[in-house]
Amino acid sequence: MRSLALAAILATAVAPALADASGSSFDPRIVTFGESRDQIKATPITKRPNRPLHVYGNTVRRRHSRSPASPQASSSRR
Repeated sequence: MRSLALAAILATAVAPALADASGSSFDPRIVTFGESRDQIKATPITKRPNRPLHVYGNTVRRRHSRSPASPQASSSRR
């Protein structure tokens, strides 16, 4: 009974997060095969969807999306 209640609470907590992720550029697959893998590899790293455990690619995309619009802005900070 206790595990059933815990599962219900967990499902209720996770469901909104899954609904929010469907509209964003998030791909829940960690490993891909076939055509989807070829498609991901052919896409520039800054345009690929975020994926779990893909730390390098997710970091590159995050830094790219948060970078200033003009190169002059980054050189004026130094």
